[in-house]
Amino acid sequence: MSKQFFPKVGIIRYEGADSRNPLAFKHYDADALVEGKTMREHLRFAVVYWHTMRGTGADMFGWGTARRPWQTGEGTVPQAIQRARALFEFATKLGAPFYCWHDRDVAPHGRTLAESNKNFDAVAKELKKLQADSGVRLLWGTAQNFVHPRYLHGAATSCNADVFCFAAAQVKKALEWTHELGGEGYVFWGGREGYSTLLNTDMKRETDHLARFMHMAVAYKKKIGFKGPFFIEPKPKEPTKHQYDSDAAACLNFLRQHDLLPHFQLNIEVNHAWLAGKTMEHELEVAANAGALGSIDANMGDYFTGWDTDQFPTDLYLTTQTMLRILRHGGFRAGGVNFDAKVRRESFALDDLFIAHIAGMDAFARGLKAAAAIRKDGRIDAFVRERYRSWDSGMGARIESGKASFEDCEKHALALGEVQGLESGRQELLESILNEHL
Repeated sequence: MSKQFFPKVGIIRYEGADSRNPLAFKHYDADALVEGKTMREHLRFAVVYWHTMRGTGADMFGWGTARRPWQTGEGTVPQAIQRARALFEFATKLGAPFYCWHDRDVAPHGRTLAESNKNFDAVAKELKKLQADSGVRLLWGTAQNFVHPRYLHGAATSCNADVFCFAAAQVKKALEWTHELGGEGYVFWGGREGYSTLLNTDMKRETDHLARFMHMAVAYKKKIGFKGPFFIEPKPKEPTKHQYDSDAAACLNFLRQHDLLPHFQLNIEVNHAWLAGKTMEHELEVAANAGALGSIDANMGDYFTGWDTDQFPTDLYLTTQTMLRILRHGGFRAGGVNFDAKVRRESFALDDLFIAHIAGMDAFARGLKAAAAIRKDGRIDAFVRERYRSWDSGMGARIESGKASFEDCEKHALALGEVQGLESGRQELLESILNEHL
């Protein structure tokens, strides 16, 4: 019998809202139907490799505090295989249908690219067995092109062509294994794709190189027959002063400018939205309106802390507004809700990992139920439709259909004399309706 890494924790069950068991779901009932689909199908929860299996609780002022029965550091390939088994035990007991990885979180760095590839191959073969045994699937893979010192000036945007080639080779391998493992998508996160000062930066050249890198990835995806979407993940800053993928609108502009939009969707993160001075629902709406809403990183930040704190999402207003946007735009297809979140440094016990994920899953389940109830209630949607009714007929409809000119607008405005009938936006009323469902 293989070693158990969580021997004191059994399968996490749904016990209902009255339960006081910290190792039970109060709201996430995987098989419960909401708007014709199960919660499992709506939310598509994923455990992440990096924070959950590699996180130690270390920060810039202190060593790690987490107590883990597996190797959290680089270690050896056999230790990495044990860590993979721990992840699948965790995901299985939690009931998470998916997981996500960076290549270098799965397997240790080697001294050369060939050695790193060999390490990754060895552990990825074990991942394939573990997926088959457990039924846990890969939501998406990605390459960790930001931690190693070779990427100090960026990867695809590096001033050094050799670094660009190394990054391309690393993505090639990660994409091959994402395909082999049945991954539903592949993510690009430009961890250091940006600049600290324009004094030493040729921005146009760097962004052109980034676009060339993405086109090469698209060509290789087609070559190997990978059918899943590419996701690009916005983030405004940290570690660089300005990152090229700063928010959803900037990403979409980059993709359109370089003829990449048909091949990409966005992976939106709560904490990144906040750092960009946006709300999560704003970023989701921007992505969805461009037909590019793909997946989300489920976490939250701290308004009093100016960096990426990656806290577990427990704010019900956040999860409700998030699920309202996602339901409105048809739900996830290849994406899902991955917990790019880490337990706090002070939460060092092993069962804190389960408790944190349960809290996040329950928060999203409550958000899903509240969002569905708000949609069924219909008052908010009806108010919005009514607010824009002047665009449904007459001059408004002519403008929307492209049949009106400035001259037509002038003629209409002259006949009006003055605009009449302005109505209240009723923000407080709408917020109170939202509160009724929480």
